[in-house]
Amino acid sequence: MHFSKPLLGLGLLAAVPLSAAAATYNVGPGRTYTQLTTLFSSVNLAPGDIVEVDGNATYAGNIVVGSDDSGTEASPVTIRWRRVAGATRPVLSGGTHTIKFEQSNHVVLEGFEVTGGTSSCIFSEAHNATVRDAYVHDCPSHGILGADQNSGSFTLEYSEIARSGQGDRRHAIYMQSDEVAYPDTVFRMRYNYVHSATGGVLVRVRHQRAEIHYNWIEGSDLHEVELIGPDCETQKSGWTADLRREDAELVGNVIIHRSTSRSGNALRIGGDLNGRNQGRTRLVNNTILMDRSGTANAVLVQLGQGSLEMHNNVIYQPAAGSAPSIVRENPASNVDTPYCGPQSREPWSDGRKVAGSNNWVQTAAAMVPTEWTGTLRGNDPMFVDLAQRNLRPRAGSPLLNAGNNTPVTPTAFPFPSPQLLPAFDPPLRTKLAMGDAHARLLLENRIDVGAFEQFDIDQVSDPIRVNGSQPLIPSRASGAAAQPVTASQPAIATPAQATLPAVRERPRWRQAPAARYRRGVVRR
Repeated sequence: MHFSKPLLGLGLLAAVPLSAAAATYNVGPGRTYTQLTTLFSSVNLAPGDIVEVDGNATYAGNIVVGSDDSGTEASPVTIRWRRVAGATRPVLSGGTHTIKFEQSNHVVLEGFEVTGGTSSCIFSEAHNATVRDAYVHDCPSHGILGADQNSGSFTLEYSEIARSGQGDRRHAIYMQSDEVAYPDTVFRMRYNYVHSATGGVLVRVRHQRAEIHYNWIEGSDLHEVELIGPDCETQKSGWTADLRREDAELVGNVIIHRSTSRSGNALRIGGDLNGRNQGRTRLVNNTILMDRSGTANAVLVQLGQGSLEMHNNVIYQPAAGSAPSIVRENPASNVDTPYCGPQSREPWSDGRKVAGSNNWVQTAAAMVPTEWTGTLRGNDPMFVDLAQRNLRPRAGSPLLNAGNNTPVTPTAFPFPSPQLLPAFDPPLRTKLAMGDAHARLLLENRIDVGAFEQFDIDQVSDPIRVNGSQPLIPSRASGAAAQPVTASQPAIATPAQATLPAVRERPRWRQAPAARYRRGVVRR
């Protein structure tokens, strides 16, 4: 039986379910519950319960999903848009925290537009929270915020986060985990479009493990991505900086650092004055574009990074005369002494540890790690259309078939359970609909450098034929090895070598690119 919170009136009694079976609650204009705030103050949700919210309506913020509204890992509580033809997504607006998960574990929030919270638009003080298919925008402080305490795993997918953040301490996405209450948890961020910060960092992470896969991240106020350690001033009793290591993996992302940034750093890793990660960072098949003139750093290391591993990334600053720094270390002499925790000011927690393979950098680039192998240099990666942000390599690009199919994590500082290679494309500067992620398709058994292959899977038909006398797609040299299966996702779709005929046929161009991706845009 579900036990109700204090009822607001006898008229609500009929809406309280009396069986142990999962219940569905409807919220919207003209219904018993017209506001989510009323539902959550009136009813204790149970595992498996569903809250369906009508579209074409705006709902007041200060929504609190409490600890008595938790699900289980097998049966989460789901709060979702009731999708009907012609309806726009419901809008959650205003309040201090527009919606807060207050120790409400195992909860899914799906399909909402969230805006206007003065402290945050979405605040998670919970474990195993999922935000899916959301449009989070115009948040004057934090967009999505994870609490320092009582927070565990968090998944963000198929969402757009725009125009959020303020100053130096409010960020579009700011995630941390409570390593005492919830050890060994993960922040998963995949298939998202995060852009146009109004302050701070687009993706700031203090989580024990971050898996940042297949996102388009563009236009920070400071850095696009910052990977540091837990705030040592706010942790629970029993926490120390050595309790856990904070690791992060970025695979298959587009990261664009524009002139709007005040920092000049696309990524900053290691620590700040109250939290160093001492962890391992792994970057594979990312496209990092510094769209600005003057000084630019792809990766800035400071205050306690454990190690850095990079494979198959393309790093490019197209402005005339540019000489980007690939991995810059901020020396101890440039930083203050940390407030608490280990107080070393060195950029590395235990000496420099760097490895990598098959990264492309421009000829003029500085601070290219000598530890890398197979580094590619050139003046132009030859994207299809840089101005229009079509960052696929075109025919003749030095990125084609130039990646390492089997990047080896260093034995001296191995990354735990890595996603070996990307299995999907990031979104193309737009919000994807749920389930519309495009599998990454290799044409000739060797991966291209960067976040994209030459062709989208929708552009190519099966079977694909190669090496014809008049090939309509330029032929490319075959790689030595077939694509291996990744640790946590299926193998990249690759035609079996034995079935490839002798000539490559013209692919069927099923749709123009604009039309093809229009289906991925969800009406707001």
